[in-house]
Amino acid sequence: MGEAVIESLVEGGKASGGPPLGPALGPLGVSTDAVVKEINEKTKDFAGIKLPVRIFVDPATKRYRIEVGSPPTSALILKEAGVQKGAKTKGEVVGNITLEQAKKIAESKAARIYGSSLSNRVKQVLGTCKSIGVTCEGKDPRAVIAELNKPKS
Repeated sequence: MGEAVIESLVEGGKASGGPPLGPALGPLGVSTDAVVKEINEKTKDFAGIKLPVRIFVDPATKRYRIEVGSPPTSALILKEAGVQKGAKTKGEVVGNITLEQAKKIAESKAARIYGSSLSNRVKQVLGTCKSIGVTCEGKDPRAVIAELNKPKS
């Protein structure tokens, strides 16, 4: 029998032995407490953000390894803006971030988002800002993208 894979969304630093992890890990014979403790240690820096977690278990040896995925770009933006949810209606503004915060998000997502340069990745982050109702430097994210596209003289 090969490795069993358990996939779940876990809030950073708040995994528990209850559903969905406990019932999935129990039959595989691994220590649920040990797995939960390791997940919480690996995700503690992302408190308040849901992260994809994959647990690979070898039922024969009871060995496991944990992979923590990257949080969604929108979740990082909302955290930086200090808001809980994105806009409900088109045109609604729920928060604001700085260009430096957009750069920080782009750098943290470098392995997960496309773009050959930091500038291109920042533009992608700004596009996500637009779709969830977050402005950048108090401006529409499209205006900031246009400024970034202007040739430097």
